[in-house]
Amino acid sequence: MQNPVIILGAQKLGTAALDIFNSNNVVVYCFLDDSKDLQQQELNNVSVMSGTEDGEFLKLIGKKCDVFVAVEDSAARKGLVKMLKDEYKVVPVNAIHKFSAVSEFAWLGHGNMVGAGAIVNNNTKIGNNNIIESRALIDTTAAIGDNVQIGAGAIINSEVVVEEGAFSGTGAVIVSGVKIGKNARVGAGSVVVANVPAKATVFGNPAAPIK
Repeated sequence: MQNPVIILGAQKLGTAALDIFNSNNVVVYCFLDDSKDLQQQELNNVSVMSGTEDGEFLKLIGKKCDVFVAVEDSAARKGLVKMLKDEYKVVPVNAIHKFSAVSEFAWLGHGNMVGAGAIVNNNTKIGNNNIIESRALIDTTAAIGDNVQIGAGAIINSEVVVEEGAFSGTGAVIVSGVKIGKNARVGAGSVVVANVPAKATVFGNPAAPIK
């Protein structure tokens, strides 16, 4: 049986992660969140005990507990993952919903969230600390970098490459063979038929740059 999990972050992503662990009958030990308004509160029957860098709780990680990072802000999430690796010599576990479908021939790194109804097909490569929301589809041989967020119902077709830090909104469609550059953003409902440069924002059908 998997160790209990401490979730760093008790807001939208945190409660989504709790639901995922609950779906797999994994005990969540507590939340840690830096919002003073949330600390000492209970969310979905789990207590928010302290801040995300409280050593009294973090010292349990790797010994009695596993950890998952679900902080909303991408930069803060990356910082916490680095702190866990550097100071505690641990990496976050994956949170994969019981009602998702992840091929046994897909490759996943660590710290990924895969929501209910999401599909990750064979020979797909998923990096680290990605958020794949409910009912998203990542098709055969697609490659997803680190710290990528894929919105609910988005479709990443075969042989698509999504580089580090990119964002695809709800219901976006990335057609086969397209490359989404580092830290690029794809608007909700967009259909992307051509490569998107790093840091660019595109929207529409077909997706066009927003200046």
